[in-house]
Amino acid sequence: MAYASTNPYTGEVVATFADATDEEVQVALSEAHSAYESWRETSFKDRANVMAAAAAILRRDIDKYARLGTLEMGKIFEESKKEVILSAEIFEYYAKYAEELLKPEVLPVADPTEGKAILVHEPLGIVLAIEPWNFPFYQVVRIIAPQLSAGNAVLLKHASNLPQCAAICEDLMIEAGLPKGLFRNLYAARPHTAMILNDPRVCGVALTGSEGAGVVIAGTAGKALKKATMELGGADAFIVLDDADVEKAAKWAVMGRHWNAGQVCVSAKRIIVADTLYDRFLEIYKKGVAELKAGDPMDPSTTLAPLSSQGAADDLKKQVEEAKAHGAKVEVIGAPVPEKGAFFQPLLMTGLDENNEARHWEFFGPVTQLYRAKDENDAIRIANDSPYGLGGAIFTADEERGARVAAKIRTGMVFVNHPLIPKADLPFGGIARSGYGRELIGLGIKEFVNHKLINIVDIDAPV
Repeated sequence: MAYASTNPYTGEVVATFADATDEEVQVALSEAHSAYESWRETSFKDRANVMAAAAAILRRDIDKYARLGTLEMGKIFEESKKEVILSAEIFEYYAKYAEELLKPEVLPVADPTEGKAILVHEPLGIVLAIEPWNFPFYQVVRIIAPQLSAGNAVLLKHASNLPQCAAICEDLMIEAGLPKGLFRNLYAARPHTAMILNDPRVCGVALTGSEGAGVVIAGTAGKALKKATMELGGADAFIVLDDADVEKAAKWAVMGRHWNAGQVCVSAKRIIVADTLYDRFLEIYKKGVAELKAGDPMDPSTTLAPLSSQGAADDLKKQVEEAKAHGAKVEVIGAPVPEKGAFFQPLLMTGLDENNEARHWEFFGPVTQLYRAKDENDAIRIANDSPYGLGGAIFTADEERGARVAAKIRTGMVFVNHPLIPKADLPFGGIARSGYGRELIGLGIKEFVNHKLINIVDIDAPV
């Protein structure tokens, strides 16, 4: 079975699920479209009530959802709980602001005889959401909260190792009072993507996933003339300038690289440290990683989780070996991890100069790429030497300097003096090989709506 719950800590296959049939996909499309035709006329107040109810359920049943995320994906239970709360906050954000974000806009015109121009934002239909495994609930909610609030319907194709998390997302919205058909989990097989995107009732696709998946899905959407948003990989730079508080920066770097076992698109993957602070930073960083404890993700004392699957661990090990073949130097850091389970030993990688193509790779796990920068300009150069452009972080004692350097980093997001952590009220998205489009706030809710111009002109106005 393609869809299976496998506990990354024990390796136990808990449950399996059959792929959806073609008939089930067609029923989902028909029911989604029928529900959408009514939902698009539903008031913002009624939609907001559903979003608020979903948030309340997540807060009430936080342990139930968090346990399921930990079971299927392997993340630390406390991190799972924080993800559930973040998901609730996103629902609450759109319950409060959706109507304001989509209110009609009166457009200024140079000549009053041109008319009274208004821009209205109307839902378009069914959105296909293709989501990854690293955040079982947040990834789903950051699509369905804005799109359902806008009046659209959503069909979900979640990661194959999260079938129970996917199913409970649908259960959540039903319990919250969402009309039947507006949000449906589908255990879709690969051919179903084209089937769905070629359906005229579908307006587009939102994908979070790998660069390779993005190429395939964006190509399919393009052939169908459908809108697509792509949140793909990242190799975020974590820059420590020469005036930074090295103690605090190093501690944030340990967290920024190892939360969610390093399986985060906006993880601090490439740490770039000013020459004068490099040795001290490395000393503190190694000490911090050594204090991480790998173990049962349900154990409160565990601070380093297993990877999402044994396959993910094997793939990462192979990638590290390929980097070494290109000249990278790899050092084991941290305490030994358990042999049982999909654990991965934290590693420190250096020697990633301009002749080593591994400097352009994304390592999705606890592998730290470390760079020594001569000065500020060199740090900016290293940061921008990447095919990705998702996020980044800059540490400095001078906030103005931080903002100035941030302006020179070619990414969609930059944090100063803090690792990049997703929030309910901040936009998310990148550029270059990290994809296109934005999620969350007003940018996210407007990705799949029709920005329609209505212009009222005097019948006697000149041409």
